[in-house]
Amino acid sequence: MQGYSPKELLEFIERSPTCFHVVNTLEGILHAGGFEKLQESHRWTLRPGGKYYVTRNGSSIIAFCVPKVIEGFHIMASHSDSPTFKLKELPEIRVEKKYTKLNVEGYGGMLMSTWFDRPLSAAGRLLVRDGERIVSKLVNVDRDLLLIPSLAIHMNRGVNEGYKFNVQKDLLPLYGDGNASGTFMDVIAETAGVDVQHIMGHDLFLYPRVRGSIWGEDGCYISSARLDDLQCVFASANGLLRAESCPKVAMMAVLDNEEVGSTTKQGAASDFLKETVFRICRESGMDELERSRVMASSFMVSADNAQAAHPNHMEKSDAVNRPFMNEGIVIKYNANQRYTSDGVSSAIFKMICEKAGVPYQVYVNRSDIAGGSTLGNIAGTQISMNTVDIGLAQLAMHSSYETAGAKDTEYLVKAAKQFFESNIQCAEDGYTLSREA
Repeated sequence: MQGYSPKELLEFIERSPTCFHVVNTLEGILHAGGFEKLQESHRWTLRPGGKYYVTRNGSSIIAFCVPKVIEGFHIMASHSDSPTFKLKELPEIRVEKKYTKLNVEGYGGMLMSTWFDRPLSAAGRLLVRDGERIVSKLVNVDRDLLLIPSLAIHMNRGVNEGYKFNVQKDLLPLYGDGNASGTFMDVIAETAGVDVQHIMGHDLFLYPRVRGSIWGEDGCYISSARLDDLQCVFASANGLLRAESCPKVAMMAVLDNEEVGSTTKQGAASDFLKETVFRICRESGMDELERSRVMASSFMVSADNAQAAHPNHMEKSDAVNRPFMNEGIVIKYNANQRYTSDGVSSAIFKMICEKAGVPYQVYVNRSDIAGGSTLGNIAGTQISMNTVDIGLAQLAMHSSYETAGAKDTEYLVKAAKQFFESNIQCAEDGYTLSREA
């Protein structure tokens, strides 16, 4: 792909410190690419050849391109959220008039030890009163504002032998001295350009301030916060923007709350994806039977990063099915269907990779180590179609600073473009993959 640089991914991540900023960044990219914004609360008028997007909660977004005739959907799903700490409604705690710290709770299953002793800040959204209206406003305090200090080893001699961190005790960020008490929401309001008295609610999160980097002897690795899953978000968006002559509805779905189970109004278990798909069908004049026929010819790629074999812990990976960074897209399997890949969907995706000229590899958990789950099987409870679970190999998943291969994002962009440009068809005697409508 001409002109691609890993720096583009790192810039995208830096502009997207929270799920709300992810969607806002994507809106800007899609608008520049000629996509028109729709509102769930309004009637839609869709035209063949049109490009559209719709958001829910400001933290999930679905973008799609409408072909001349709708014969199916090619959907690539990823998620906008990452493990972090959420600020509580009354965030300040004053300690003996000497310190001001913030009250937080964990969001998702993070590696807690990686959050200590590094500059942090706060970002998210505010709900602000504007006369009789309440409006949402993004905020990002773009400076080093907070830090979670470790307890000195002299006071915790056993920490290197194993220590169970307690969020309420060990992981509250230090904001300032005693004089800082009562000022945090003022800082947030000033940054957002609003009156603190007009803030009616907020969804604020911590984020690491350490910038992403490209490193290694030949620049083969990238490290950053939120690679899981913004690496897949970035690749799917770029694949959609670069796709040409899509024979089916080419759709990118970026959904929130995957890290906490997806069971929210904007998550994969919600009706957001299903209702968007069904609404497109209704707008094209389909009845229920015709829609069922179209859905049988649809395909979903659930894109969420995968565990790379660890250089210091090869024994934690499967004996054979172990992916490595920079060696291609990972197809993920699980016998208990925590990943949706099966023989059919993986075979189709392998053909997509071959046509795109990109390598692929496979991931299966060690049989005695439980793995994670992702979007595919959850979304499948709402809208059923052949689905494959894929991702890009990375180290330190759910750390505040993760590592992946510098080459792999480009592989996924190429595969996403090929996927959106393909026409996957199901027949009695098998499946075909072509570019013709």
